[in-house]
Amino acid sequence: MIAVHLEGGRVEIRKKARPRRREGFAVLRLIYGGICNTDIELRRGYYGFVGTPGHEFVAEVVEAETRGLVGKRVVGEINLACGACEWCRAGRRRHCPRRTVLGIVKHPGAFSEFFTLPERNLHVVPKGVSDEEAVFTEPLAAACEILDQVKFARGAEVGVLGDGKLGLLIAQVLRAAGLRVVLFGRHEEKLRLARKAGVETVVAKKLPKARFDYVVEATGAASALEDAVAMTRALGTVVMKSTVHGKVALDTAPVIVDELTLVGSRCGRMEPALELLKKRKVKVRGMISDVMALKEAPRAFRRAEEKGVLKVLLANR
Repeated sequence: MIAVHLEGGRVEIRKKARPRRREGFAVLRLIYGGICNTDIELRRGYYGFVGTPGHEFVAEVVEAETRGLVGKRVVGEINLACGACEWCRAGRRRHCPRRTVLGIVKHPGAFSEFFTLPERNLHVVPKGVSDEEAVFTEPLAAACEILDQVKFARGAEVGVLGDGKLGLLIAQVLRAAGLRVVLFGRHEEKLRLARKAGVETVVAKKLPKARFDYVVEATGAASALEDAVAMTRALGTVVMKSTVHGKVALDTAPVIVDELTLVGSRCGRMEPALELLKKRKVKVRGMISDVMALKEAPRAFRRAEEKGVLKVLLANR
C-alpha cells in the first residue's frame, strides 16, 4: 500500500506493507483524511515526529473481530490507551500515561490506504451523514470538549479568537449549546461561513479589553494567548486550544492579579460530535477548500499551508 511519510520537514509518499490485524483491533480502509494544524506542526518538527501522520478520518472497516463492524463507515478515537492503569480504570483513557496516539505518538496515522485502530475506539457514522461531513468528527469532538470542561453560565457571552478550521467549529458548537458567541477573525470570507451558521462575527482590527467572562483561543498562533487573556474579565476563564511548535510567551501578572482560570483543551468525546452532524446543528461542508488524492499528499500539504485555506481532504482513490 502507499502511505504518507513525514521526516525532516518533507512530505513523501512511500510504499509500506499493509498492516496486519492484531487482537482487539480492526483494519480500516481510508475514505477521507483531513489535514489539520497539528499535522502541519508535525511537519515543522512538533514532537520530533517521523512517520505517517493523520488523525482526522472517515474509513471503512475491512477486518474486525466483531463481524457486524465489517463494511461499516467509522470514525475513531485517536488515543490508544493501555486499559489497565488507574487513569483507564477511572474512565480517563485520553490521559493514560502509556497511551499511543494515532498519527502523532507511536502509532501510524490515517494518511495511508489502510491503517489500524482498536475496535473500542471506533464509532459508526450515522446514516445521513456524508463522508465529507464525517471526516470533521474528530475536530468537532475537540470543540465539544469545551462544554465538558467549562461550566458556562446560562446564555453567557463567549469570545472565540481565531477564524480557522477549529475556531469556526468551536463557534458553532458553543452557539448550538445556547451561548452567545462572538467570533473574532481576520478573514472576511471565513467569517462569512460563521455568519451563515448564525454566529456573530467581528473583523479583529482591534480586540476588546476585559469584555468576556469566557474566551476561547483557537488561532494557532503563539502570540494570541496574551490577546485572549487581555480580552477576559477578572475571575474569567480562558480555554487554550492552539497547538504550536515552540514556547509560548505569556505575562502571567494579569492572570494572577485577575485570578483567571486557564484551561488546556484537546480531544473530546465523539458521541456529541456525531449527534451534531446528524441533527445538522453545525455546517462543515463549506469549510472544505480542496480534495486531493492520497498520492498527492505533498501538494496537498502545501495547499493546506496556503493563506486563507481551510480544510484540505486526502481521498483514498
